[in-house]
Amino acid sequence: MTTPIKTRRVFVTGATGYLGARLIPRLLARGHHVTALTRTASAGSVPSGCGVVVGNPLESGTFVEQVRGADTLVQLVGVPKPAPWKGPQFRAIDGPSAMAAIRAAREAGVRHMVYVSVAHPAPIMRDYIAVRIDCEAAIAQAGVIATILRPWYILGPGHWWPLVLQPVYRLLEQIPVTREAAMRLGLVTISNMLATIVWSIEHPPERTRMIEVPEIRRLARSHQ
Repeated sequence: MTTPIKTRRVFVTGATGYLGARLIPRLLARGHHVTALTRTASAGSVPSGCGVVVGNPLESGTFVEQVRGADTLVQLVGVPKPAPWKGPQFRAIDGPSAMAAIRAAREAGVRHMVYVSVAHPAPIMRDYIAVRIDCEAAIAQAGVIATILRPWYILGPGHWWPLVLQPVYRLLEQIPVTREAAMRLGLVTISNMLATIVWSIEHPPERTRMIEVPEIRRLARSHQ
């Protein structure tokens, strides 16, 4: 007998972005109540069926009151198509938006936060990784219980080029000395990520947990 899904109240930042725009319809289809944070210019692009809060994702004071009562806050604001040369943008957008979400979650008493970080250590994307390490530390310091996902590269529309590297990944995963790094820095699909985020929301933890690439893949296979 299938256990009924418990309805959750979910607050999503980055609601019109690469992950957010695809996550919200999935949550709504599963019966969850979703509220989306958006800027005025993007309000019309929020998926239909969810509540809309117009605010500044870099300033927690513009949305903290609307976060109250949420079971989970999902932080998805970030610079599109991350690249090594976008360090200043990561520090101006990714970091401050996550810090604002953390403050809002703490002040509003949200029991669970979902944060999309990145696999590390890694030989490239140092600024991107550094910002996310700082945000992971801020979550811990704030005492917010979180699910922290650590993908490396998310395959999906407009992001398919790393598929050419799959034969190399398969080879490295077979070599003992490179297996751990190849698995940790492996590729996941956007479908994998969405399935894992939904699972994380529906199965909130008692303490902060890290979900690395192998676990993202496993959860996606089990719950897609």
